[in-house]
Amino acid sequence: MITIIGTSHISKESIQSIKKFVEEEKPEIIALELDQQRAASLMDNNKRRISINTIPKIGIKGYLFALIGQYIQGKLGKIIGTAPGSDMKTGLLLARKHNLKIALIDQPIEMTLRNFSKSLTWKEKFRFFGDILMGLLFPKRQIQKYGLDKIDLKKVPEKEVIKKMMNELKERFPNVYKSLVSDRNKYMIKNLIGLQRANPDKKILVIVGAGHEDGMKELLRKIDVL
Repeated sequence: MITIIGTSHISKESIQSIKKFVEEEKPEIIALELDQQRAASLMDNNKRRISINTIPKIGIKGYLFALIGQYIQGKLGKIIGTAPGSDMKTGLLLARKHNLKIALIDQPIEMTLRNFSKSLTWKEKFRFFGDILMGLLFPKRQIQKYGLDKIDLKKVPEKEVIKKMMNELKERFPNVYKSLVSDRNKYMIKNLIGLQRANPDKKILVIVGAGHEDGMKELLRKIDVL
């Protein structure tokens, strides 16, 4: 009764996949990789950048990471003509259109960024800024290193590319991987299980970034075995 779709937050292909699933499978609940704050921001036409006033809550490292992430997604979105978060916004709009229940299953963004700030080690900091520097000096080499040359921004990356990128993140930045990926996978699965138990006969569509898809499916399989 739970179907997880891994998306790219700026991919037109993701939008079409979501629309097709809703039209053909007719889920009764749409669960999204969002919290209340991000959902409200997506539906607000006046997009605002993360405020410097949030630093006491999320830490300077979390603030800088969010700022860089917003900048990169914004640039990539302009290249292909799709606003960042269009996949999640599509889910919200479809739920509203078809009168479906919405479940925001991700942990609060402030918690994620605060955990990121606390867990980032000096070793990971140096690697992080080293990668940025190498990207500026030798962009083609870095693009090939991480398999980004194989990515069509208009589509969801192939499974092999996503797996390679996740493994690279886990190996080089284990604490970043934990705070941004694995801890959130567990948080979202916990919310999903609660949602399913409260709605045992309802079909649930789960929309998450492609980097979360395999990890969340693996957690679900483990729960099914117990």
